Amino acid sequence: MDLVFRDAEVVDGSGAPSYRADVALDGGRIAAIVKEGAAAGCQRPTARRVMDVEGLVLAPGFIDMHAHSDLALLRDPDHSAKAAQGVTLEVLGQDGLSYAPVDDRTLTEVRRAVTGWNGDGSDIDFDWRTVGGYLDRLDRGIAVNAAYLVPQGTVRMYAVGWDDRPATETELNRMRQLVAEGLEQGAVGMSSGLTYTPGMYAPDTELTELCRVVAAYDAYYCPHHRSYGAGALEAYAEMVRLTRDAGCALHLAHATMNFGVNEGRAPELLALLDEALAAGSDITLDTYPYTPGCTTLAAVLPSWAHEGGPEALLARLQDGATAERIRHHMEDLGSDGCHGVPVDWSTIEISGVSDPALSSSVGRRLDGWPAARRLLLDDRLGTTILQHVGHEENVRAIMRHRVHTGGSDGILQGDKPHPRAYGTFPEYLGRYVREEGVLSLEECVAHLTSRPAARLGLPDRGLVREGYRADLTLFDPTTIASGATYANPRTLPTGIPHVLIDGRFVMEDGKRTTALAGRSIRRH
Repeated sequence: MDLVFRDAEVVDGSGAPSYRADVALDGGRIAAIVKEGAAAGCQRPTARRVMDVEGLVLAPGFIDMHAHSDLALLRDPDHSAKAAQGVTLEVLGQDGLSYAPVDDRTLTEVRRAVTGWNGDGSDIDFDWRTVGGYLDRLDRGIAVNAAYLVPQGTVRMYAVGWDDRPATETELNRMRQLVAEGLEQGAVGMSSGLTYTPGMYAPDTELTELCRVVAAYDAYYCPHHRSYGAGALEAYAEMVRLTRDAGCALHLAHATMNFGVNEGRAPELLALLDEALAAGSDITLDTYPYTPGCTTLAAVLPSWAHEGGPEALLARLQDGATAERIRHHMEDLGSDGCHGVPVDWSTIEISGVSDPALSSSVGRRLDGWPAARRLLLDDRLGTTILQHVGHEENVRAIMRHRVHTGGSDGILQGDKPHPRAYGTFPEYLGRYVREEGVLSLEECVAHLTSRPAARLGLPDRGLVREGYRADLTLFDPTTIASGATYANPRTLPTGIPHVLIDGRFVMEDGKRTTALAGRSIRRH
């Protein structure tokens, strides 16, 4: 054997009670599991290296079902933001906007549109245009494994542009083709960002047709749906209905109930989902264990202001009369970009800027539309924000649900990113398991491992089983904690000494190794 972990407390990801065992690895897989008190004559496994890990939990590697590391994995080989949390697989291509499939025009536009999420990409060699090409680029070696969703907003940008109108039949056929090609090349599903342009311009009929393509490949649809504020329950119901009609599996992205209109309403959402599950719908969801959200400042503007793309939006912001119309929609009516809720500027905190000359803005709350408009223009739409609009009781209720999984929604860009990017998984296990008992240890680990692996259709990941890939996280259940805070969001967690991918240490004794053990995980 290559390696044996002696006397581990195995939490195998199934939700079953933990047990003490020796776990042996060989050739990148779990070769043997010998439980304490095994029948007489069953010898303890031996190996070239033996590690005594008494007191540590040995669990499957954590799967981040909602990540924004699309460029971070390429620019930062260390990527301790996720590796140090015990994450061994991230799902990219989220919220309908990413970098494949594209042509040259679309690539330029999408880079501009998500500068606030991933930077402008000036440090990246974009030597791909297809989903398969992007996955091949990841296969050169990355810190952790990565799966990819075909981004519906990018697909619409490619086939239709930035027009707020239904697609023609020719354009719809082109979008069907792009989605199918992405799935054939290894994408695990399709995402949407239905409060982000241009994806939000798609009517339900168009989304249903694309979901039929997704269903034909036995993949899943992952929408950031049309509202997490006013009309949130109706927006969730829309996605349930749409995917049921298409015969498509549904995974609800960062399934929160935010803003004052939804305080205490998580039970209504869960009842809606339980009814759909009982009727035969295939539904899962992910959340992060924090109350604020994070997005770009431009995203909260009304969708009509974005029509034509980023340059058209900047021109509208320059025009006094049009800027006043934008203000009216945001402050008086409630823009669709701000989930139908009139904006409360005091809830918006600047978390990052693209122009270093504006760094003094980071950490400040906006004091009104004039300041927001000036920042949007000066930073050319590259500003990221935290929105302090969540409710703790909703977060707790949703994380208990039987189809819940963990997703950081971690945006790594900016001087003061949301701490969820560096802290989601230890926050679940430290605060919500050990400190507050919202979930049991075994239940929480299942949420973070086997449930997402099942959604992704991974036959040999997500459980500690003989023959499974040795993607493993070892942590101390008495000390695991998120170090990331709102004041110091890039502090790494504690209590996670070892993380392995395919049997190779990416974290050892609490330090990042030089291993680039991650590769693309493709739909089979």
